[in-house]
Amino acid sequence: MKRRHFAALTVASLTAPALLAQERTLKILVGFPPGGSVDVIARLLAEKLRVSLQQNVIIDNKPGAGGRVALGEVKRATPDGHTLVLSPSGALVIQPWLYSNLGYDPIKDFTPVARVTTFDFAVTAGPGAPAGDLKSVLAWMKANPGKANYATSGAGTVPHFAGQLLGQAAGVPMAHVPYRGGAPAAQDLIGGQVPLMVDTASETLEHHKAGRVRILAVTGEQRSRALPDVPTLREAGIDVAADAFFGLYGPPGMPAELVARLDRAVADALRAPEVQERIAGFGLVASHASGAELARTQAAHLKRWEAPIKASGFKAE
Repeated sequence: MKRRHFAALTVASLTAPALLAQERTLKILVGFPPGGSVDVIARLLAEKLRVSLQQNVIIDNKPGAGGRVALGEVKRATPDGHTLVLSPSGALVIQPWLYSNLGYDPIKDFTPVARVTTFDFAVTAGPGAPAGDLKSVLAWMKANPGKANYATSGAGTVPHFAGQLLGQAAGVPMAHVPYRGGAPAAQDLIGGQVPLMVDTASETLEHHKAGRVRILAVTGEQRSRALPDVPTLREAGIDVAADAFFGLYGPPGMPAELVARLDRAVADALRAPEVQERIAGFGLVASHASGAELARTQAAHLKRWEAPIKASGFKAE
């Protein structure tokens, strides 16, 4: 009897840490305020992960510095699978070329867990631009250099540099007009203060449907599911493509079995029709990929943006 009691105590002592680890709260950091697309998608994931992981999952908003505050905190966290961050790709593939003191290495300081979404951008004309397709608008801009402006939701973003690539490929030196967010940029586009806007399709999609603006092209390799009748830039005769993604990351050094467990849970969450529908509402696509594939995609995007950003001479500091 004593031996059985001792054996039971030994098993309990060995399994208790594992059980406690599962019972600990999983925290997903978001580097932006509540209500935006990153925050909403993180909360959608959290709802599903609570069930599949049988674990409490919370969202911790750490806004600031374009997502760098949240990334810095995850970099310093214990790699036990209880602290993650949902980050747009810009903080990991664009910002490294903009800041001399970024505070983290985008490759070495994080463990890629899973890709969550992919998305591209829309090139939208407002009433300040003439009627016609993209090439017609670009020809007008070339003939009227004082009006060759494009708006985005901010400087140092993917849309900022995508717009520059568009202008270079078309031979039109367009001036960038950055705003503090997509909503004010769209307002000035509708008001005719700027003729063109490059940003996520969600910022102008409803205005496009209402006839207030015209989405002329999308920047992805393929047409957008939300805009099947709108050509890509390449289909419109401009040899440019630009896309982005949201990825789930953990601290460096996370064990492979933890990454695999979390990755499976994310894949299950993204298969839910209601999750796909909510994500599509932001003009994004629920698009799962493993941590290994996310790492390859991130490295490719980081390399892709190096030359155009350096050539632009733009520095965030």
